Amino acid sequence: MKPTFDFGDRVRVVRNVRNDGSYPGKRRGELLLKQGAIGSVRDIGSFLQDQIIYRVHFINEGKTIGCREQELIAASEPWLPAQFELRQKVRTRMSIDRVNSLSLARGTVGQVVKILPDYQQQRVFYHIDFSGLYLRMPEAALVELEGYADGAKEGKGKKRVKESGDGELLYA
Repeated sequence: MKPTFDFGDRVRVVRNVRNDGSYPGKRRGELLLKQGAIGSVRDIGSFLQDQIIYRVHFINEGKTIGCREQELIAASEPWLPAQFELRQKVRTRMSIDRVNSLSLARGTVGQVVKILPDYQQQRVFYHIDFSGLYLRMPEAALVELEGYADGAKEGKGKKRVKESGDGELLYA
């Protein structure tokens, strides 16, 4: 177990960080840092002897927080902000036709299971669980569950997409 970062390295959190119960004065589950926050490594430790934990000082937020290695990248690395979080409920923005004749109606609810930034295309994709059906979806094809009102935000047009053989959604 060799740490990726060293004392003084500038790092960025790649997803929102919520209180796991170890941050004093905040409720469990409360947002501590928004994705993209940049801080400096102040200490390196481990948890249960198999996870590297970095104590990172986020000067702009006025917080020092323990972050797991997979939550961090070097501040100098390319980064794309994601609109949705892991385990967040989302709806499809439009109806979706798949090549194998399976389809999803506009507004179908799913849950984010993985965030997939594509730095070459400068777009963010997600693996979404639609009740056991897992699809790779572009961010533009999704909308927040809470913010979704049929026809209110997206207009009445019937945009449709088709999935290519490699799982990519193609706009028709």
